[in-house]
Amino acid sequence: MAKKVDTTAIKFNQSSIITLTLLAFVLDLPGLVLFVALVLAVGTIWPRAALFKQAYRQVLKPIGLLKPHVIDDDPAPHRFAQGLGAVFLGLSSLALLVLGAIPLGWTLAGLVVVLAAINLFFNFCAGCFLYLQLSRLG
Repeated sequence: MAKKVDTTAIKFNQSSIITLTLLAFVLDLPGLVLFVALVLAVGTIWPRAALFKQAYRQVLKPIGLLKPHVIDDDPAPHRFAQGLGAVFLGLSSLALLVLGAIPLGWTLAGLVVVLAAINLFFNFCAGCFLYLQLSRLG
């Protein structure tokens, strides 16, 4: 049986990551980076609890603001990519909030923003690509 993925939910997730992380940088709110990291981590471990995807499913889709685009696809690479984003934003938060390594912290957060933007605008998921390469290695 083919698995299904709603790419609109993924795109909204990416948009939320980009928006909130950029907002954190502009307003110098490293705690917001930690919040996004935690949202991604929880959504990776418990996909039904993914906050950004829930906002899409429970609010934006029902009111017709965003329309679903469901395709045959494996959700595992997307969860892996989200988990990588959580790890990098977690490391960013550690650098910003605990270690005082401000340039490193914002660079790690910026990397997540860039990769999410590449996925959002060019439909290339670096985390998914890494997942597939690792899968080939066993």
